[in-house]
Amino acid sequence: MKIRDIINARPVTISCELFPPKKDSDFAGVQQAARKIAGLHPDFISITYGASGGTSKNTVEIASMVQKECGITSIAHLTCYSSTPEEVDQVIDKIKENGIENILALRGDPPRDTSVPIPGHYKHAYELIRQIRQKGDFCIGAACYPEGHVECANRDLDLDYLKMKVDEGCDFLTTQMFFDNNILYRFLYRALAKGIDVPILAGIMPVINARQIQRSVQLSGTELPNRFCGIIDKFGSDPAAMKQAGIAYATEQIIDLIANGVKGIHLYTMNRPDIAEAIFHNLSYILGRGENV
Repeated sequence: MKIRDIINARPVTISCELFPPKKDSDFAGVQQAARKIAGLHPDFISITYGASGGTSKNTVEIASMVQKECGITSIAHLTCYSSTPEEVDQVIDKIKENGIENILALRGDPPRDTSVPIPGHYKHAYELIRQIRQKGDFCIGAACYPEGHVECANRDLDLDYLKMKVDEGCDFLTTQMFFDNNILYRFLYRALAKGIDVPILAGIMPVINARQIQRSVQLSGTELPNRFCGIIDKFGSDPAAMKQAGIAYATEQIIDLIANGVKGIHLYTMNRPDIAEAIFHNLSYILGRGENV
């Protein structure tokens, strides 16, 4: 099933993200996590492409398993930085062969040994979206950055690039994580003013340890509101307390988002079914699922 149809058919969607194993020996563990998260009946599950494409070989396999074994719609991430159109074609063909109808098109991170794309290789996500659209009737998602991409000179220019993704055929967008809902609300108004009118799903990351958020902030440039910093200062050294506080904070974020009309929530689960389960339980009646969660 195409995700654009799921979004259009439901008042609120909630989806989850998994990442493939870094080592083949960890594959069974990721499969187990996928089964447990699928058991929560999210509207779809996305499977990442791995840092610098390092774990991309398992993305399609896990996405296929989620659909065929678990009965949950999946979306496979696909990155293009420093890839040729021919290399991208091969991955798209593999996605299609496995019956996956949804692709999340991303630029991806530069390879560790260079930050300069090779001539003839892709540099931008909108180029990838164009190729996917030409290859078949896929539902195409893309990323967006409520606080602006860290590599972009300013937020207006970042929105111009985002509009290019939509103009090339992107069906929906998923945000980078954020911890202040007002940042998202302001972004939604600015995006709409720019003519970006596709559905935008709010990306929420439950933070369960202080080191996790410190690294994420370094990579993404995400701002941490004072209230959230206070939680980290108070509970960061107590793993059980930090886990409980992180789940509570994410739950409150989602409740506020839904109350203010946001119709799509995407959970960055970090392959932790227990975290996803706790949040689904907290939101059971809010999502209209009652005691089924």
